[in-house]
Amino acid sequence: MKKTIITGAIFAGLAVLLGAFGAHALKEILGSYASTWETGVQYQMFHAVGILIIGLLMEKQTSRLYTWAVILFSVGIVFFSGSLYVLSISKVAVLGAITPIGGVCFVVGWFLLIMGVSRRSTRFY
Repeated sequence: MKKTIITGAIFAGLAVLLGAFGAHALKEILGSYASTWETGVQYQMFHAVGILIIGLLMEKQTSRLYTWAVILFSVGIVFFSGSLYVLSISKVAVLGAITPIGGVCFVVGWFLLIMGVSRRSTRFY
C-alpha cells in the first residue's frame, strides 16, 4: 500500500521532470519527435495516477489483482513511455516496436483493476 503510493508518486514526479526537460532542454534535439516525447510523458502520468488510485484502494482491501495491475502499469511505463523517450532522442524507428508491449501491459493492468474492484465491495465513504 505505502510502497504502491510511493511508486505512483515517483512515476508522477518523473513525468513532470521529463515533460519539462523535453519542453526546454531537449527542444532542439527532439524536433519533430516532440509530440512522441509528450505522448510518453502523458501516458506515464496517466498510469502514475492509476498506481496512486490503486494504492488508495489497497488501503481498504488488498488484492492480488491490484498488485498485478500495479506491476503491469509499472512495466508498461518502462516499455511504452521509455521506448518513446529513447525513440525521440535516438530517432531509431525500430524502437517503436517495443512500445506496443507497454500498451498491452497497460490494457491488461486496467482490466485487472476492473476485476479487482468488481470482486470486492469497496466503499469510498
